[in-house]
Amino acid sequence: MILYRLACDCGHEFETWFQSGRAFDVLAAGGELTCPLCGASNVRKALMAPRIAKGGGTPKTPSGAEISRPDDTNIQIASGNPELVAAVRRLRQEVKEKADYVGPKFADEARKIDAGDAPDRGIYGEATASEARALLDDGIAILPLPRLPEENN
Repeated sequence: MILYRLACDCGHEFETWFQSGRAFDVLAAGGELTCPLCGASNVRKALMAPRIAKGGGTPKTPSGAEISRPDDTNIQIASGNPELVAAVRRLRQEVKEKADYVGPKFADEARKIDAGDAPDRGIYGEATASEARALLDDGIAILPLPRLPEENN
């Protein structure tokens, strides 16, 4: 996993985790990255300081806080940022309008699409953490949809 600081053309900066540098490149080349604040699709890497773990320990931010590896299938947002919550709502609505829901068969269907055994199209559904990691390890580009605050109840 790698954490990149990104910026959009509107000047918003944000951080996002990627499975690898290659995963970022694939998503960026496909125009699949958008700003969570304004929805701009021209997103690029921003200047950032490297975070190097010393002595094999847990990596830390410049302020000393530990960086934990996210669970790729369970990304959540806090309700304290109404602009971010609204952006996630728009993103989720757009996915529902433009992609096919495949439910718990997400990993299988993603593999079929990648292999050319199913029509090439956008899909969304559920996958376990191990299924999501296996897809990414096999070079199949996927993105988790952040959960909305009300889904945590």
